[in-house]
Amino acid sequence: MNVVITGASKGIGRAIAEQFAAAGNTLFLCSRNEKELYDTVALLQTQFPGCEIKAKPVDMAKKSSAIEFGEWCLRFGVPDIVVNNAGQFLPGSLYNEKDKTLEQMIEVNLYSAYHLTRAFLPAMMAARRGHIFNMCSIASLNAYDNGGSYSISKFALLGFSKNLREELKPHGIKVTAVCPGATMSASWDGADVDPARIMKAEDVAKMIYASSQLSPQAVVEDIVLRPLLGDL
Repeated sequence: MNVVITGASKGIGRAIAEQFAAAGNTLFLCSRNEKELYDTVALLQTQFPGCEIKAKPVDMAKKSSAIEFGEWCLRFGVPDIVVNNAGQFLPGSLYNEKDKTLEQMIEVNLYSAYHLTRAFLPAMMAARRGHIFNMCSIASLNAYDNGGSYSISKFALLGFSKNLREELKPHGIKVTAVCPGATMSASWDGADVDPARIMKAEDVAKMIYASSQLSPQAVVEDIVLRPLLGDL
């Protein structure tokens, strides 16, 4: 299968890539950081020599770059699985966050998925198959302190997922919204967090992979994962 994963150089994105690489799929990966991206590719190819991996450095917050990445992927065939994982977390409250924070969060967390998905849809609809995973968040479900514009962008991504699912049902394309709670990733860099209170990136990746393996007539609409002891 052709599997597209954005934001794949670390954290949840890299864990997802590992899951699909282990199964021998063909991966199309991107991230903003070129070095981290190609380091990830080298690691995966060493671990899983039977997996074909193609990678391209991309700033998914830029509309033209997101569309160009989609067109590049399509040169090699129609995606079977698309994981819109590229995202960023900027903490703050609406009344004190920096100017342009909302614009940045919307561009990275929502527009990236919107534009890439639209680039793929004509080919996927013609093929009448495919599965799109959108990396939402617990912040898509509930407001919380210090969530600010990040939470707004994730609420919007969940809304995008729900609308997309309804529109694509007649075309045989599945859409799954993934809503993880606290997960060890770059968002928690520098935070003093008890490892027992936070999920592993592999936990999220395993759920996505399992959901992708169902029969064509079944879909997991939403994946909600939280640390056993509750949200942080």
